[in-house]
Amino acid sequence: MASPASEDVPTTTARAPQQAENPRSRRSEGPIASVGRRVRPDAKRYLWMLGILAPASALLPSQLVMQTGLSIFWWTGPMIFFILIPVVDGLVGEDGNNPPDEAIETLQNDHYYRWLTYLFIPVQYISLWVVCWLWTYGTLSPIDKLGQAISLGLVAGISINAAHEIGHRSDTLEGWLAKIALAQTFYGHFYVEHNRGHHVRVATPEDPASARMGETIYRFFPRTVAGSMRSGWILETRRLALAGRKWWSPRNHILQAWMFSLLIFAGLIAFFGWGILPLILIQAVVGIMLLEAVNYVEHYGLLRKRDDKGRYESIRPAHSWNSDRLVTNIFLYHLQRHSDHHAYPGRRYQTLRSWKEAPQLPYGYATMVVAALFPPLWRRVMDHRLLDHVDGRIEDLNLAPHKRRRLIARYGVDR
Repeated sequence: MASPASEDVPTTTARAPQQAENPRSRRSEGPIASVGRRVRPDAKRYLWMLGILAPASALLPSQLVMQTGLSIFWWTGPMIFFILIPVVDGLVGEDGNNPPDEAIETLQNDHYYRWLTYLFIPVQYISLWVVCWLWTYGTLSPIDKLGQAISLGLVAGISINAAHEIGHRSDTLEGWLAKIALAQTFYGHFYVEHNRGHHVRVATPEDPASARMGETIYRFFPRTVAGSMRSGWILETRRLALAGRKWWSPRNHILQAWMFSLLIFAGLIAFFGWGILPLILIQAVVGIMLLEAVNYVEHYGLLRKRDDKGRYESIRPAHSWNSDRLVTNIFLYHLQRHSDHHAYPGRRYQTLRSWKEAPQLPYGYATMVVAALFPPLWRRVMDHRLLDHVDGRIEDLNLAPHKRRRLIARYGVDR
């Protein structure tokens, strides 16, 4: 199976510009951790193992309830993701280190890092099975079950991020693993749309996964979910047509991913009964919403310019919101170093770098997702940062059509 990033790539595919060859100088020139005579190019090498705690956290509520007798701990997932991680993120602070250029190739080819992402998947599905067992055979109240379902859904959302990391690779095994990771949320079209749609159209009005200034997260959700599915299906149908195949071909990546979802959902219903269906549906919806909430944060209001021929400029670090908060980056496989990911989508997470040109969020993604749930707070935190990023030129931002006049009237056009 060919890499999705290499198939059906439109002529607008963006490459990193020449000036994007200098990541944050203060970080790229930072010290390299050493052990004896041996230089260690990744000071976080063993911290990445903590990423396995994300899928394993779905097992934590039952243990806390058993040890304390407090049913509030069925809601451990929201407590961890929306309270504990933001607090610890703030206390620990920023990372501040880039891998040295001479170590990139070595890190890129180090299989230790990819096996950590592979290990995510069995832990993910063990957690799913255990939660289904507790839902079916435990003595939980409806409110306890809701907390358990939401906790599992947050894990499912992070599982999509694991699929995101694995799914960028050309390796056949990793392609299948990405689809398996996506199966829990029935969001298999993400495998196609993210690679061949979002990475081409990012920071443009045509991209359903790029949020617009003035657009609330609640308006963004239906637009991105429907738009991404439609775009993924169009891209995959076109790829198959160019190869002389119909959309129902067994080589259809979306159908392959949906097949895994059907098998998993049908297997759980067959074993646990139809009573497990609410859990399956709730956790899938929560997982999708978490993914799209992160998408909302990543490119909010940012816009690539067009040249005289109407073509968009190449993707630059300036087109993604970054955060170098250490804790969230560990759990999200450096997702917050998003500018480097878009400039060099073939880079694995351990080699991603911070850029001084990239707009910086005041907090990590976990905190910013919480802020996005409250639109007045979000606008207060983000809109002035957007304007500062483009030196007050509001015409250089991706504006929500229904808010365009109001935003221009409020902030003016600085030419």
